[in-house]
Amino acid sequence: MTDSPKTTSTTPKGISRRGALTGLAAGVGAASLPMWARYTHAQTAAPIKIGFQIHRTGIGAAYGRWYGRTTDAAVKVINDAGGINGRMVEIVAEDDGTDPRRGAEVVEKFANQHGCDVGFGTLFSHVVIGSAPRAGELKLPYFVVSEGHHVASGMLNRYTLQPGITDVKSQVQAMAPYVANNLGKKVTMIFPDFAFGHDHRDYFSAAIEAQGGEVLAQIAIPPAETSFTKYFPKIPRDTEVLYHVMVGPAVLTFVKELGEFFGPSRPEMFGFIDSLEAVDIASPGLEFLEGTYMWEGMCREAQPDATEHAAFYRAALGVDARGASISDPTDVSTYGHMFGCWETLHVIKAGMEASGYAGPDDRTKLIEAVEAMSEMPESQAHPQGAKLFNGKTHQVFGHQNISRVENGRLVRVHRTSIEDTLYPDEVDYTTQSF
Repeated sequence: MTDSPKTTSTTPKGISRRGALTGLAAGVGAASLPMWARYTHAQTAAPIKIGFQIHRTGIGAAYGRWYGRTTDAAVKVINDAGGINGRMVEIVAEDDGTDPRRGAEVVEKFANQHGCDVGFGTLFSHVVIGSAPRAGELKLPYFVVSEGHHVASGMLNRYTLQPGITDVKSQVQAMAPYVANNLGKKVTMIFPDFAFGHDHRDYFSAAIEAQGGEVLAQIAIPPAETSFTKYFPKIPRDTEVLYHVMVGPAVLTFVKELGEFFGPSRPEMFGFIDSLEAVDIASPGLEFLEGTYMWEGMCREAQPDATEHAAFYRAALGVDARGASISDPTDVSTYGHMFGCWETLHVIKAGMEASGYAGPDDRTKLIEAVEAMSEMPESQAHPQGAKLFNGKTHQVFGHQNISRVENGRLVRVHRTSIEDTLYPDEVDYTTQSF
């Protein structure tokens, strides 16, 4: 599948287009050439190496598999359109085991062993937090596809950016008014006991209180837990809304045991799709989810008003209208998150083209070019929707979706504005030296 360079290269408002246009001009002629011949149009035959920190094993494995599939699809589109600045993109993948210590080791391998231009892809927040300091020490641009507030909070460094997926603080801030006005104000929260879950605990609690609600109980569950029934008696009887966000290989067990615990009577339920990523909503034992609500970064099921860009993205990944692999309908995707890989790779492309990136000596120019980005229009590069990037905080902001389970399908019932997700800056990375 090929793609027009004009549509795959999105240069957001506020950055120079000179470098981008140079790369696009090279790509127009290169797109019709054999792969080996395209290198002759670049200043060097060497590919641009992107180190892909992938969760192949550990609790993030389901996400890692689909992050890999999305990354491969995005790279194919980029390379079919001429690559970046006339050079092909090569992915160098290393499994971090969803482990912070191994994450730092992987980052070091990207810089010192593989000679990667940038690092990319990390999802689980504790791995990001364990890896980002090493990226900063090695001066390796590190583009994470996580959701934690750790980037925008100022915890990390100038070399770490999150330009392709929104963070938990912005998500829950945008969602809380809908929960309070439509589902209830007395909330019990169930979340994983590590940084990502703590972001939900802290920021949703504040957001629902701002809507006149209250959190009755906060139930933290170890991320490697395999049985959950013992936690459910902690849910107060007067709970109006059960807020759940779980991750890992036992999510199907979690939602099934939740249904068994409540039986025919349950409070309203608002979950993050994390609790059901890679899980078929129609799985036996999940019938109790009918009428419950879910946050989705990008809607798993194709919605009636899906744009041509969203349709192109879905087709490029080989995913059907229900969100499963076309080649294997039992293989359900992590659709609510994996778009972040596609969009981040296109941001890297736009940044490299705008900065005239030629090699590691231009890494600071690349970071400055991305920091200069602001508006990211909906396009093939950004199929989830338009976004606004804050170069000071290194964090992107975008639309959020709330879906309801209706007849075993995820139907979107609310989409927030970007403005709903904004919050005051907590850091200005651009003031930090390289």
